[in-house]
Amino acid sequence: MTLRFISFFAGIGGFDLGLERAGHRCVGQVEINEFCQKVLVQHWPDVPRWGNIKELDANDLPEADLWTAGFPCQDISNAGRCTGISGERSGLWRELVQAVRLVRPKRLLLENVAALLVRGMGTVLGDVAESGHDAEWDCLPACAFGARHIRDRVFIATTARPLDLADCFASRGDDRRPEAVRRWLSDAGIGRCLGWGPWAAESRVDRTAYGIPRGVDRKCVCGNAVVPQVAEFIGARLVDGTG
Repeated sequence: MTLRFISFFAGIGGFDLGLERAGHRCVGQVEINEFCQKVLVQHWPDVPRWGNIKELDANDLPEADLWTAGFPCQDISNAGRCTGISGERSGLWRELVQAVRLVRPKRLLLENVAALLVRGMGTVLGDVAESGHDAEWDCLPACAFGARHIRDRVFIATTARPLDLADCFASRGDDRRPEAVRRWLSDAGIGRCLGWGPWAAESRVDRTAYGIPRGVDRKCVCGNAVVPQVAEFIGARLVDGTG
């Protein structure tokens, strides 16, 4: 099943790249950062794009099956002020909720730092439920996909109808990697994630990560980005019907 998706808080397109690698199609992007916009324009020149989500008229958005959103984590992260989802940056979640309730997309795929579990998860799940969606979630660390850092992130998958993501998001014992992740790594071959090909989790070239060249504002945008390999894994589950 191939989905048309709109990427909110798109950043440099980590969600977009991963989902397109899994066979889905990006039909819209929302991102305010000017540097990130330049990256998006370079790689998705034909995709319509919007800036400030506060000024967005959701009625102008193209039809899509899925909305993705790695909404701001600055007020949620342990590295920030820890004010939670009501903070100035992370509070932009409310703007997304308003758009969801207006347009009523069939699916949402949300991402944030694992600290969301203690600094706003109840708010997110409550808003999702009030918007008519069921949700399941789990933390998927980048290290499970071959990265050299943990980068634990919570992913929340919602749908307007009952959804069974137990196979996709199910941790086993003390192993933080979900069973489906371990099976996927085994089926695909460990070299896919740990090898030095174009889809490697870390580049062999000095001063680069995720295969993105070093440049102006690189550290900031990479730090905020969704790891494409994780997005690809989730997107593949949507294609084969297990998500």
